[in-house]
Amino acid sequence: MSLRLAFRAALLSGAALAAALPAHAQSRAQDEPTRLDEIVVTAPNYVTTVGESGTKTDAPLTEVPQSVSVISRDQIDLLGWTSLMQAVRYTSGITSENYGPDERYDWLTLRGFNPVQFIDGLQAPTGSVANIGTDLWGFEAVEILKGPSAALYGQSPPGGIVNLTSRRPQDRFGGELEVLGGNFRQFQLAGDVTGPIAARADGRLTALWRQRDTQLTGVESKRAYVAPALSLDLAPRTDLTLLGYWQDDEVTGDGGGFLPAYGVILPNPLGDVPTSTNLGEPDFNRFDREQGAIGYDLRHAFSDTLTLTQNLKFFTNEAYQTGPYGTGLLDADFDGVPDDYRTVTRSQFAFLEDVDSFAVDTRLNAKFATGALRHDLLVGLDSRSTDNRQASYFGAAPSIDLFEPVYGAEIVEGPLFTFLDQTQQQVGLYASNQIRFTPGDEGLVLSLSGRQDWVETDNHLTDVTIDDEAFTGRIGLNYVMPGGWAPYAAYATSFQPVAGATFEGELFQPSEGEQIEAGIKYDGRDLPAGIDLFATAAVYALTQTNVLTPDPVPGRPFFNVQTGEVEVKGLEIEAVARINERISLNAAYGYTDSEVTASNGADLGKQLPVTPRHKASLFADYTFQDGPLAGLGVGAGARYMGTAFGDGANAFEIPSVTLVDATIRYDRDDWRLAFTASNLFDKEYLSRCTALTQCFYGTRGLYAVSLSRRF
Repeated sequence: MSLRLAFRAALLSGAALAAALPAHAQSRAQDEPTRLDEIVVTAPNYVTTVGESGTKTDAPLTEVPQSVSVISRDQIDLLGWTSLMQAVRYTSGITSENYGPDERYDWLTLRGFNPVQFIDGLQAPTGSVANIGTDLWGFEAVEILKGPSAALYGQSPPGGIVNLTSRRPQDRFGGELEVLGGNFRQFQLAGDVTGPIAARADGRLTALWRQRDTQLTGVESKRAYVAPALSLDLAPRTDLTLLGYWQDDEVTGDGGGFLPAYGVILPNPLGDVPTSTNLGEPDFNRFDREQGAIGYDLRHAFSDTLTLTQNLKFFTNEAYQTGPYGTGLLDADFDGVPDDYRTVTRSQFAFLEDVDSFAVDTRLNAKFATGALRHDLLVGLDSRSTDNRQASYFGAAPSIDLFEPVYGAEIVEGPLFTFLDQTQQQVGLYASNQIRFTPGDEGLVLSLSGRQDWVETDNHLTDVTIDDEAFTGRIGLNYVMPGGWAPYAAYATSFQPVAGATFEGELFQPSEGEQIEAGIKYDGRDLPAGIDLFATAAVYALTQTNVLTPDPVPGRPFFNVQTGEVEVKGLEIEAVARINERISLNAAYGYTDSEVTASNGADLGKQLPVTPRHKASLFADYTFQDGPLAGLGVGAGARYMGTAFGDGANAFEIPSVTLVDATIRYDRDDWRLAFTASNLFDKEYLSRCTALTQCFYGTRGLYAVSLSRRF
């Protein structure tokens, strides 16, 4: 609680694109070179070729033996994305918005699994959900590491992780103010200002306030976000950046979806269920969350070749939600057929979750040579301690009419029951070495990474302590060729602790993941000035073992064994380009073949939920630089999601859908007037059905007009 008070007080087609660009460059070379200083510069850092998440160093992405997608702030601003779920739409291998217009969390699926969220390289205080719903406005970049990443980050799912990099202070004065309005009564004020505030000190303050409704009747969302930052030049070789943020969310009236399948995905003789249907109580349902973090990034260079880096954060995240939700159509005689196809039974649910964590990562980076070999050696020790308390209440609630809901029923909320109170401590010792076999920037790069983790989980309700340990690694080989091409191959592993025990009382072992991946990257380094391009193509085969599955012994219906196994194989192609400050392209295609290969349940041989075999997307944007339209930008994108399944048994198929997004903006001097549209044609579609009682519509059309001023 004192920490929370302190927060308040302190505050595609990559190959086709690559083949087309040399011809364009040749024709340009015969003309007068483009004079970039005379055009309207709107996204100078649209394409990113360097990211720290893949190696915890500043190695180019072409030298990272793993698929990594970096979504820059310029991409986010130019295309008008306002949430993490929107930002990953044009990235391969990852899907989002799995539960429709949810104002609480960012629901993501990466290579078949829910990725864990990191902030500035440290795991966020995730509890019952793998992310914490932090606002995208506060971050400079989104990095998606695809595949096992435990060799650097410890326990994590085999599909990968998502790391958000906070906005940092700059040594030159600048900033932005924005006012935004849109449908569903959306109104937003956002600001960001940075610059020197004293000798050897730079500051930054980022803030946002937003209010909006959703497509569901009677739902309103409010959010406040503040993130102060301070960079100190402590010595010629020592830099310290203090980082903090505080976010408060309030969502009222949201029943969470939970629509019956009849009228959504199955026929209902009374008609289709409207996408605005809310089976909660607008005057009772609510979700309140307060979260924040405070910490620092420290960097000290002992020399040009030896550097010490430390990242540290205290996190806090407290959320409470309550209200009735739908539990399916009334079937009083239990014959499997709804009585009247309109009366929906409901239950009352309340849930409290309080997660506090402390994380610190200290690493030493040494660059040296042994004969003809050049080494980039990283040795680190990180530690994380997380306290997680969860309590809930389940009870009955009055039924409601599916097609003509009448609100105002009396809802009884009983006392909360604490069912989880645990502390988990993880300590990891890791080392990584990138070995270059040639003196220049080209040639072979061998990457070797290994990590030993010790995880202790203390259950304060049962006084049971579980000790887990695991060794994970990554070995990869990149060959950086002349011209920017870099084929690579890699093998990596991961682990995740699993709570619980078998019928005999034997504690579960961590689940394990392993992956083989091969691909090629292209960074366009030799293209003419004004053309930025980064493209990747990869194939992979991923396996997860020690997966929980029902105990096959009769008489043990509520127990599991660890004999399950999952396999995921896929192909991913992705390209991001920016040409002469005129054309922007985001192209991606992903093929994901997932299968439960060992199970005692109905999911045997089935596809993983919300993991479509095909996902394809293309966004193209053009900025006029000449004549009376100079400064006008127009963009449009289409994203296709193939058929998928909402449940593990694959009983509920999610139909394929193609959605269109668009943006129009006008830049003049330091002003921007923009219109953005998500799901431009307001298409109604199904997001997911997990059971006969739990269906969720996709997000309808969202339209917004914004006016911003940069300085």
